[in-house]
Amino acid sequence: MANLLDIRRRIKSVKNTQQVTKAMKMVSAAKLRRAQERVINARPFADKMREMLENLASQTSEDFHHPLLDARGDQRYRVFLITADKGLCGGFNANLIKAAQVFLKQHADKEIELVTIGRKGRDFFRRQRELAGEFIGITGKGSVDFEEAVHLARERLIQRFTEDEGLDKVFVIFSEFKSVMTQRVVVEQLLPIAQETTTDGAAITSTKDYIFEQPPAEIFGRLLPRLVEMQIYRALLESIASELGARMTAMDAATKNAGELISTLTLNMNRVRQAAITREIIEIVSGAAAL
Repeated sequence: MANLLDIRRRIKSVKNTQQVTKAMKMVSAAKLRRAQERVINARPFADKMREMLENLASQTSEDFHHPLLDARGDQRYRVFLITADKGLCGGFNANLIKAAQVFLKQHADKEIELVTIGRKGRDFFRRQRELAGEFIGITGKGSVDFEEAVHLARERLIQRFTEDEGLDKVFVIFSEFKSVMTQRVVVEQLLPIAQETTTDGAAITSTKDYIFEQPPAEIFGRLLPRLVEMQIYRALLESIASELGARMTAMDAATKNAGELISTLTLNMNRVRQAAITREIIEIVSGAAAL
């Protein structure tokens, strides 16, 4: 049985760990509130913009073409994986990495270029395959600037897709924020931008009557790149909020577990101390009886 000194040292160590986990929980909670507000504010605009452009694309004539709309082959993919720069957030990074592994396995016959955003995804996959790109420090600040998302979308998505005719599809894997306790891994196709279709693949005829003031080429030329930029920005915001929510939940559970461990160790310490006191009393009584 451990002596009192060892138990006291372990209780002190667990208490120090509990203070750290409690502080991390409070920091994550403070950052999460701002991140959640940004996500909620970004969702309606991104969803409505995508809905409108997909709807307009379904109304254009068949002879209209745009690099971001035209369907290509199905052989060469570029996949963006958004993970965290730090750990201690439960299964957040593990779930995203697992989703990426499943995607790579399901499309093993395809030529896939993997781009990682976040240190955890990069550290895992660079030991297995050559990465087409890596970005560190974008999500680690607890927020992301729109300019960073725009630069990422223009340089690594739009320009790469329009210049390389051999690149067929672009996907993004990220964690969608549902609540503090719930995050959902999403695999979304970014390019080419899908048109609204029915179950048999036919384009949906919209009931909305849009009036084009400019030619479709000019409208799509301006708005389609903005849509891709907004989708990347939203994915980054969703990932940041999900990471903070996962870390807050994990640190809350760690704090509670530390409290339970401290209670168990304290009880064990009291038993050891009581046993030592009882033993000393028995020795004193036995010595007095012997005299």
